[in-house]
Amino acid sequence: MDWGRAKNVLIYAFLLLNLLLCYQLWIDLRDQVSANLDFTSLSEETQQIMEQKGIRVLSPIPAATPQLPDITYRYSGEEQNQKPVSLEQPVDSKLIYSSFTELSSKLESQIPDIANYELDSQESEVGKFVLHPLVQKQWPLFRVRLELMNSNQKIVAYRRPEIEIGPSSNQQVQKVLPASQALSSLIEKYFAPDTVVTDIELGYYGELFNSESQVAAPMWRFVLENGKSYYVHGISADIISPKTTE
Repeated sequence: MDWGRAKNVLIYAFLLLNLLLCYQLWIDLRDQVSANLDFTSLSEETQQIMEQKGIRVLSPIPAATPQLPDITYRYSGEEQNQKPVSLEQPVDSKLIYSSFTELSSKLESQIPDIANYELDSQESEVGKFVLHPLVQKQWPLFRVRLELMNSNQKIVAYRRPEIEIGPSSNQQVQKVLPASQALSSLIEKYFAPDTVVTDIELGYYGELFNSESQVAAPMWRFVLENGKSYYVHGISADIISPKTTE
């Protein structure tokens, strides 16, 4: 018996088996992603436009449509012109992903109310974690940022906004439009060919005017692979794109 030839046959057989297993794993992962990214909430016309333009949506499309009011808040943004405040005792930066509760307990003595913030992985960058204050302990207030500076796997400094959030003078609560409807408008009117949507989230958006009182409305935020963000008003469906502030 030619053992050298037999060994080669076995090696090739194992390689072929591994290739088949890898292919099957890829198929399973693809099907799982497709199942999680349910596009049935989009109209057939919108799905056809997606296919024609080569637009991809890599984020699940939220189905929730809560009833939310506008809010008012006071915020000057002065901290953005100041140097970060150094922490007396640096904290392990891994905690921001593994246990935000533990991280909050370690930082609350130096950063008041940090437990009422939420990490924004889309806006965070190398050397800086970005968090947003939460409205009703659930909805992030986009554009207002608590920044945690990190170095050598430690959070070493922070820049905290001075902000007061309160109810709007108009207490009318209205149902937020579906994320699928907001996404359809962007796909049909705004997104360029080959656009890739990486994140969809509901929160509050307000302009950063230096005034005593400002109004923020519920908005859907759509983050693209190139880093740009589009905001769609949760009630009126007005769109704020990277090229306009209106």
